[in-house]
Amino acid sequence: MDKIRYAYLANQIFIACLEIHKQLGPGLLESVYEFALVKELQLRHIFVQYQVKVLLMYKGHETGKDFYIDVLVENEIVREAKAVDLLHPVHQAQLLSYLKLFDKRLGFLVNFNVVLLKDGFKRMVNNY
Repeated sequence: MDKIRYAYLANQIFIACLEIHKQLGPGLLESVYEFALVKELQLRHIFVQYQVKVLLMYKGHETGKDFYIDVLVENEIVREAKAVDLLHPVHQAQLLSYLKLFDKRLGFLVNFNVVLLKDGFKRMVNNY
């Protein structure tokens, strides 16, 4: 995916999250925000998958451990939703782990349980 497409999708994700926060406000469950984001992006004709199961492999062997990516946009951008009082370093580590383990370049950690969404929106890049 080229930089222009990444920039476009990143912008659409942010605008979609703003719309969801405007419509629903803080205080709901993460799953509500995840569902709303899927619908909001589909309305924008962006391919999105919800609760994507990914099997963890190690040196070509199945570990028996599955991970679930909240929302995967265009098979490239990972979006992890939270509805917590405060984002902690472990939340960032979780997203960064998903980016590294599944060879994705860009991800967003979004905490909807804030008054201003910009205070809960974190962009992360996997530098490989």
